[in-house]
Amino acid sequence: MKCIFLRCGLVGALLLGGGLGIAGQQAAKHAIAFDDLIKLHRIAEPQVSPDGKWVAYTVATPDMEANRNASNIWMVPTTGGSAIQLSQSGHDSSPVWSPDGKTLAFLSSRGGDSQVYVLSMDGGEAHALTKVSTGADIVKWSPDGKMIAFTSLVYPDCKDDDCNSKRDAEKEKSKVKVHVAEHLLYRHWTHWNEGKRSHLFVVPADGSSAPRDLTPGANYDVPPDERGGPGDTNFSPDGKEICFTAVTDKMEAVSTNGDLFIVPVEGGEAKRITTQPGFDGNPVYSPDGKYIAYHAQLTPEYEADRWRVMLYDRHTGKIENLSETFDRSADGLAWSPDSKTIYFTAEDETLQPVYSIPACSCGLPIKVISEGFNSAISFSSDGKTLVFERTSLTKPAEVFLAASDGSNVRQLTHQNEPILAGLEMNAPESFWFAGAEGTKVQAMLIRPPKIDATKKYPLLVLLHGGPQTMWSNAWGYRWNAQVFSAAGYVTLMINRRGSTGYGQKFTDEITNDWGGKAYTDVMNGVDYTLKEYPFIDGTRMAAAGGSYGGYMADWIATHTGRFKGIVSHASVYDKTAMWATEELWFEEHDMQGAPWTNPESYKKWSPSTYAGELGKFKTPTLVIAGERDYRVPYTQSLEFFSALQRQGVPSKLVVFPDEGHWVLKPQNSQFWYKTFLDWLGTYLQ
Repeated sequence: MKCIFLRCGLVGALLLGGGLGIAGQQAAKHAIAFDDLIKLHRIAEPQVSPDGKWVAYTVATPDMEANRNASNIWMVPTTGGSAIQLSQSGHDSSPVWSPDGKTLAFLSSRGGDSQVYVLSMDGGEAHALTKVSTGADIVKWSPDGKMIAFTSLVYPDCKDDDCNSKRDAEKEKSKVKVHVAEHLLYRHWTHWNEGKRSHLFVVPADGSSAPRDLTPGANYDVPPDERGGPGDTNFSPDGKEICFTAVTDKMEAVSTNGDLFIVPVEGGEAKRITTQPGFDGNPVYSPDGKYIAYHAQLTPEYEADRWRVMLYDRHTGKIENLSETFDRSADGLAWSPDSKTIYFTAEDETLQPVYSIPACSCGLPIKVISEGFNSAISFSSDGKTLVFERTSLTKPAEVFLAASDGSNVRQLTHQNEPILAGLEMNAPESFWFAGAEGTKVQAMLIRPPKIDATKKYPLLVLLHGGPQTMWSNAWGYRWNAQVFSAAGYVTLMINRRGSTGYGQKFTDEITNDWGGKAYTDVMNGVDYTLKEYPFIDGTRMAAAGGSYGGYMADWIATHTGRFKGIVSHASVYDKTAMWATEELWFEEHDMQGAPWTNPESYKKWSPSTYAGELGKFKTPTLVIAGERDYRVPYTQSLEFFSALQRQGVPSKLVVFPDEGHWVLKPQNSQFWYKTFLDWLGTYLQ
């Protein structure tokens, strides 16, 4: 590390993270507003160096003028102290250490398309390792240090980059712009599938030869487009093979069956090693090379099934289920250096602890770190240093460190302290109440800053999506509860039926019951809150949600007149029309059939069925959607808005032509928050 502190004159101006200057700040705190939210640095992808001395990570900061997030690579010493900015292009992410800790590889789109770059820790500038026309994604360094793996979106029948480049140039030059599909899935989230597949490549770390496609001709994606990520591809300890997840079923839109494959780094046929009908993913080799740990969902065509910790014996091919009796979903697997213990995270009642489990059918998971919402765990080579992200509803994600046994937890980065030091925020208050059929349901409430308990405050009920997700005690940028509370609302977040983190039965109870027990849970939670918190004005309440939360907002609009205002974002309004979604397994599972095999359910659970009934369809409603939303097509929101307008309900439609399921661009986000709060202010304040 002899030159790193002098790189590009970064001393002083680019040192952050040590809490510099905070002690001297005496300005009075103020309630958080959007202008504060948009200045916060978004930390992600922490990776501890092999020797345990440094942590590299990504910092993304919204750039309002450019209308995007500027992302750079930073690192911080594990002994504590100031963080150091390593890159300045604003287009860098996904840092990974070389096994000797002397070099960082990362992804950068500074030159246009994303490519793999490498940066020496001895000083000097980063340089591009790859120059493929189709770009690079998901970078991994082999344990022997010789190879770097990455993925790239290519035409399966192209045998080299020249073929891909010419094919893309022809499409760009053509005056005909058309989407053509002959199978499902033909589009996903915000993009259309245009005949390309994500293939797995390797390239020598010294750049001595061109990248080589390890899945040539494959008509599947590595990792799966619909449910995959960086954790679905990993090297063996000797660097000779890679295990990856792929979905090979022809009808991808109705299948959640992902299997594990292994392929030699030198090239050869990929071999399937799992065959069960659910999804197998997140393969991680044991350090001794004997096993592959992974997580699996065992129920086919159900994306919210519980994730089990599985163990594959590389010698015998035997597979063990290590966590069948553990009623939580394992994610983010990592090994101890002695290959005896597997670590993972799992949602648990608004938090996400770090767990460990023996790498045998001989013990149950135990909590290693029980506090906080933790993610992105990684270990130093000797296993003594555990690095992870931690966040809460009062603090954006920062990098934390602990011993492998969970002791000595301490915060390493302090990127946002200068901003947070000036903000007034209340911690969430957690409570339980009796939901539908007497089942205990958890909720969190955030009071407005400097609340006067002698006064009455309006209530904002936030409705989470999924439907199989949960409101966690974690920071968010798209639906920030602190910003809502700062505007003068008591913000209520209910983990109603269908939420994750409360056991599989609780999650499953929303199946074919979208507007049933979940709706009762929400309304019971509202009643309990009004009874227990006398400073809430029950005559001034609003409900707001996105995705399934938008569905629940529409359901509330058509089933009760208790609320003074509603915000419906990316909502499901007509269940039959929702068949235009891309992941059809979602609808087929939750509605227990297709529209022609179980039409009764599609009609019963569609808010559109009840529009105007009993005079309840009257609540002023703000309807928001993204035109590039292929998960919940924005026509759902158009249909809902048309019904509101035709029945004389005060309503407003906002459609973002350049956004999908979420509003991500900073200027669009600013408009979203202003429109959201203006709507609530009109009808509640």
